[in-house]
Amino acid sequence: MAVDYAKCAKEIFENLGGRNNLVSAAHCATRLRLVTVDNSKIDMKKLENVDGVKGVFSNNGQLQLIIGTGTVNKVYDEFLKVSGMTAATKEDVKAAAAAKQPVLKRMIKSLGDVFVPILPAIVASGLMMGLVEALGKAIPSFAQSDWYGILDLMANTAFTFLPILIAVSAARVFGGNIFLGAVIGMVMIHPNLINAWSVGSMDASEIPVWHLLSFPIRQVGYQGHVIPVVIAVWLMSKIEKWLHEHVPEMIDLFVTPLCTVLATAFLTLGLIGPMFSMAENYVLDFAGWIITVRSRGSSGAF
Repeated sequence: MAVDYAKCAKEIFENLGGRNNLVSAAHCATRLRLVTVDNSKIDMKKLENVDGVKGVFSNNGQLQLIIGTGTVNKVYDEFLKVSGMTAATKEDVKAAAAAKQPVLKRMIKSLGDVFVPILPAIVASGLMMGLVEALGKAIPSFAQSDWYGILDLMANTAFTFLPILIAVSAARVFGGNIFLGAVIGMVMIHPNLINAWSVGSMDASEIPVWHLLSFPIRQVGYQGHVIPVVIAVWLMSKIEKWLHEHVPEMIDLFVTPLCTVLATAFLTLGLIGPMFSMAENYVLDFAGWIITVRSRGSSGAF
């Protein structure tokens, strides 16, 4: 028996707690995707019994009704008519659902969105590094060869320029210009800055410092750091969006990128980088301490 699209949409709408309880609506190939204000106002039992609805579940802040391929398009069109809502994309629904989640959960999700796309590059480089190192140790002559040199270069590239990869991905997630994000990542590992890996072996007095308006900025890069890059690009995206809203369109193309990069770069090198790299080190040290304590406790049990 064919589904009555209008009747199905009307019954779905009647059990969602009213128009004021709806934030956005979209659909994928098989499901109607809704974001609501208060799920407690929804009558889940009645929704499950609506003719045409094959299942109902909540996931990542979305209420998803399984309707079926082809049918969901028709029901969605009728749902927009009966609810008075406008069409939204899946991305709009995801954004609305994410905005409802607790701050900590949103932060964790954002970090995941930043790092998941660059995982293939990290995995490829990590595997290549392992293979090259293993071959170099197994065959000493290979470690002195040109093959080792070029393969080692290829293997290290993703990790050497990791802040740039993170910056581009973070700019995409936070809605900033990905090329401006790349510039911020490049600033943080610029060759004119002392490589972060070399700082540990230097005395504090040996590290050069810029003095700008009585504010000291250490000339240190952020190779190997993650959180400072994400925070810097998040701030960059906020500054860029604010400038786009307030700078006249006639000069927006020139003023917004210039001011965005300058403001973010100064804040990154002078404040965000030092502060969050230190915090990141403390977190890693704490994690290392926990692992050490647990391993000692485990060994003591035997």
